[in-house]
Amino acid sequence: MEHTEQKTWPVHDPERPNPPVVHPGDAALQAPSSDATVLLDGTTLAGWEHLDGAPAGWTLGNGFVEVAAGTGDIRTRQSFGDCQLYVEWAAPVPVEGEGQQRGNSGVFLMAQYEIQVLDSYENPTYADGQAAAIYGQMPPLVNACLPPGAWQTYQILFRRPRFDSSGQVRRPAFMTIFHNGILVQDHVRLTGPTAHKERPPYTEHPPRLPLRLQDHGDPVRFKRIWIRDLEPEDSE
Repeated sequence: MEHTEQKTWPVHDPERPNPPVVHPGDAALQAPSSDATVLLDGTTLAGWEHLDGAPAGWTLGNGFVEVAAGTGDIRTRQSFGDCQLYVEWAAPVPVEGEGQQRGNSGVFLMAQYEIQVLDSYENPTYADGQAAAIYGQMPPLVNACLPPGAWQTYQILFRRPRFDSSGQVRRPAFMTIFHNGILVQDHVRLTGPTAHKERPPYTEHPPRLPLRLQDHGDPVRFKRIWIRDLEPEDSE
């Protein structure tokens, strides 16, 4: 199974084939390794802030954090480049809305490269905007979504872009993603930052930037997020 070339399809093209549905097995949630940094454990938002630097105002529940609609995106106080990232999330119940208006959020590497979070369980939408899509660029190989309310996992290997001394791209960013233990993005080359209805080109940015979670207006929950930093502070 191979990805189709993203440049052959207009962004968010409704005619782009949707990936087949696969029912994942009973994949256990994964505890962080000894060298991982726990960014979220469901009990505190101390390591997070709003994009304006104010304290994160999302809702703390019983072992989870829930998007507080209208409060805005949040980001980590720490910054990262190359990394292995683990995310647990759950779409809201009761189910409301359809398509992009159902359980929508996003995980942004370096605050600008988005992996879509969406309730894609029996919920058709454009292929490059469903759960585990590299938003607006590459659909997942399969739809491995669990029903709303179930805890789902993303395992993400991210290699950031490299720029030369003139600010031009020397090497693009790449992502590999497992959704609920199933490979859905296989060393995919990113064309640049992700965006709605466009594919902007790369622009030079620092080698380390925060992780960002999206407030799209839906009460999506996040339970545990941990990260392994795969490059030293002074690497380039």
